[in-house]
Amino acid sequence: MATKKIVLIDRDGVINRDREDDYVRHPEQLEVLPAALQGIKKLTDAGCRISIVSNQAGIAKGLYTSPMLDRITTKMLQAIEVAGGKIASVHYCPHQTADDCACRKPKTGLLEQAVPAHVDRSAVYLVGDSERDVTAGKRFGCRTILVLSGKTKTAAEVQAFVSQPDFVAADLRDAAERIILAPA
Repeated sequence: MATKKIVLIDRDGVINRDREDDYVRHPEQLEVLPAALQGIKKLTDAGCRISIVSNQAGIAKGLYTSPMLDRITTKMLQAIEVAGGKIASVHYCPHQTADDCACRKPKTGLLEQAVPAHVDRSAVYLVGDSERDVTAGKRFGCRTILVLSGKTKTAAEVQAFVSQPDFVAADLRDAAERIILAPA
C-alpha cells in the first residue's frame, strides 16, 4: 500500500489572496482563491492529509487577536468544506521574528506539529509562496512547491532564492496536480 501523502499548505498567498503589506485582520478581508479551493478538493479526493501551517505575526504585533484569527480560520475552513475539501489540522505561529521561537518559519516547529514523527518525510509536501516556506520545508526534509499566487510572482524571483523549491507552480490547483501525479 502506498504511503498516504501529507500536504502542508501556507495560508496567505496560497489559500487566500495576499494583502501585500497588510494582514488579514477580519473575516471580511479573507478572500479565498478559487484555484486554492479547487486544489484542496483535488488533494482531498486523492486521499491526501492536508494541514495548514502559517506564520501569523499580526497577533504578536497587536493587529488582531487569537479569537479574531479563530473567526478568520472558521470562515476559511467553511469555504474549503463547501468546495469539497477537508483540512486535518491548522497550525499557526503567533510570534514575530524578534521572538526567536521554534515555530516561526523558516524554522520547522509548525511542520513538526503537523506531521507525526513516524511519517516518512519523502511523502510530505510543503506548498508555500515565499523563500521562508521553501527553507522550512528543506530543513524539515520534505518536498517543496513554491506557488506564484502570493508573495513570489515570477520564476525569475525564484532564481535568486538560496533555498530552491523542488517545483514551481502557478497556484495551489497546479501544485495539487503535481502532488497527485508524483510517485509516493
